[in-house]
Amino acid sequence: MAERRLVMHPQSDVKPKKIHDLIKAPANLPWALEKKQSWDANDLATVYHTPETLSDGTPTQAVTVILRTKGCHWWWSSGCTFCGYFNDTRDDVTAENLFSQWDKAKAKYHNFKDMGMVKVYTSGSLLEDREIPLEFQQRVLQDCHDLKKELVIESRTEQITEEKLEWATKHNPNFTVAIGLEAYDDGVLRFHVNKGFSKSSWDRAVELLQKYALRVKTYLMFKPPFMSEGDALLHGVNWVKAVAEKSDEISVNPMNIQKGTIIDRLYRSDQFRPPWLWSLVSMIEQTHAFIHPKNGVNGDEDQVSRLIIHPTAGGKPRGAHNCGDCDSDVVAAIERYSVSGDLIDLEGLSCQCKEVWQEEISLDGSLPNPLGVGLRRRGLSRLNLRKT
Repeated sequence: MAERRLVMHPQSDVKPKKIHDLIKAPANLPWALEKKQSWDANDLATVYHTPETLSDGTPTQAVTVILRTKGCHWWWSSGCTFCGYFNDTRDDVTAENLFSQWDKAKAKYHNFKDMGMVKVYTSGSLLEDREIPLEFQQRVLQDCHDLKKELVIESRTEQITEEKLEWATKHNPNFTVAIGLEAYDDGVLRFHVNKGFSKSSWDRAVELLQKYALRVKTYLMFKPPFMSEGDALLHGVNWVKAVAEKSDEISVNPMNIQKGTIIDRLYRSDQFRPPWLWSLVSMIEQTHAFIHPKNGVNGDEDQVSRLIIHPTAGGKPRGAHNCGDCDSDVVAAIERYSVSGDLIDLEGLSCQCKEVWQEEISLDGSLPNPLGVGLRRRGLSRLNLRKT
């Protein structure tokens, strides 16, 4: 038998790859690098307008400005399991590029003349100095204040500090901060989402925002990775109830599959299915009495918070969907409820596939299968339930 020997190679100048690079980071792959460099740093990712409701309940139009930035600092070091916002970023974006993008958005919508609300999203946190130059943060805050527009920005919890809010409110004393909490559960935040902060961090951030009289919008994720449909519904209901009294708005985001993410890999290997639309309807029905204790609607005095659900890619295989026959009707009903807060908008919804969904929820609650029993649901056959 040949003798086996341990051979020591000379030290290399090439740094070893991080686990993040090998397992998770599609941003380092050739297709992603090529895509990043294809963007013009002076151009917005996108800008569009939609119907919205002001904080006092007045209907309005909102312009959403999605800037092309360097992306989220958490992504640079680790990143959330579901987030594909890196697809729209560019590493060398400067302050001058951002000013150009902002001016183009204002020009397209005539200085936001007919808009009551301006939402500014950065694929990260507007108030994060490592991502967004301070002079541009100030420009956005000041412009929206001077134009008398309700401003909505996004932030992680670590950017919500006493020092930062004291500075920001000097330029705009009245804006909304949307925080991607995703789950009010530390185990889910760590092992399912890889969020990089805890629910106590969210609690602390909310206290500071309320101290400065700023509005709080909380994003929750419906059906994070490594979770069955039944567990997602149970957790989703509990999380809405847990954050409602501390949130002016709750935006529940049903999982959709974004290219190059961990959830994308799970989806392509049949280890994850996006949520049923029926689950979203059920979550609304189970939480409505908590959001509106006197069975009111949005704008009524009994409103604890506003519950919003906009199913991205709703009805498509990579978004929340049903069998394909009823999807458009159910998505439209969910969207109507998000505006009205009235359960009457969910009445009359029916389809054969609802029985398959009900059976899946029942089996998820009784069988030891942490990923759930559901498989592809295009078609009504109960053969699409995972064998146990």
